[in-house]
Amino acid sequence: MTQTTKGAVVITGASTGVGRATALLLDKQGYQVFAGVRREEDAESLKLNASSNLIPIILDITSSEQIQSAAKIVSQAVGEKGLTGLVNNAGILIDGPLEYLAIAELRWQLEVNVIGQVAVTQAFLPTIRKAKGRIINIGSVSGKVASPFFSALCASKFALEALTDALRMELAPWKIEAILIEPGSIASTAPDKVEASVQKKLANMSPIARSMYGDLYKFSMEQLIQSNRMGIPPEEVARAIQKALEVSKPKTRYFLSKQKFELSLLLMLAKILPDRVCDAIQLKELELKN
Repeated sequence: MTQTTKGAVVITGASTGVGRATALLLDKQGYQVFAGVRREEDAESLKLNASSNLIPIILDITSSEQIQSAAKIVSQAVGEKGLTGLVNNAGILIDGPLEYLAIAELRWQLEVNVIGQVAVTQAFLPTIRKAKGRIINIGSVSGKVASPFFSALCASKFALEALTDALRMELAPWKIEAILIEPGSIASTAPDKVEASVQKKLANMSPIARSMYGDLYKFSMEQLIQSNRMGIPPEEVARAIQKALEVSKPKTRYFLSKQKFELSLLLMLAKILPDRVCDAIQLKELELKN
């Protein structure tokens, strides 16, 4: 294996989107990259586009066995040099009206986006501590402001905000940084997946649920799809992750969006305006206001 000068980084959810873009960028920049994927074909695809310093590892962040196996592989590979960075990128989106959201779906959202992130972090922390490395969690604007029909996702991202803030303070004695990357909409293949998911969810709704929420839910998801098609490229998020890894004094949060000013204003207003005023703004935008 070629020796690298920038250290080793583990990235979860590296099959597509931000994870893949980050893995390929950091590989090009001279890092030893351990790219977590769930399928062998994704591993082969990454290897075709990267150097020999990029090592795909099978890593489902909901599997304790795969997490421990990945941690062992990485620990043995990096030795006493330790791990320069862990990028907790893997995540899923579960949407729908909370009244009819299956409890199993809600549990799965939290299992992947919250419990899985903690499990991976715990497993790699001993190796991170050797290098005084950095933990980078991929949050979202959804961790700042809740939106109708995205209650499960928002709950998971709000939780990730709290976990990262607490972790940052807990790890301060070892000079280990815990950093949040908070993108708005990201341009990727996700809109096509979301569109298919919406049609499936509408078809599976009970007649009562569909009559109550169907049109509003569909409109809300159409807005999401349109926003994602016009979002920032995954490569821009990857560059922010690289910066968070390399600058001597990283920010605790990196907020990324094409509509950065508008979203920053919305987040500021959400802190100072009464809840019902903020509700009214969102309801008007979604044409839900009576």
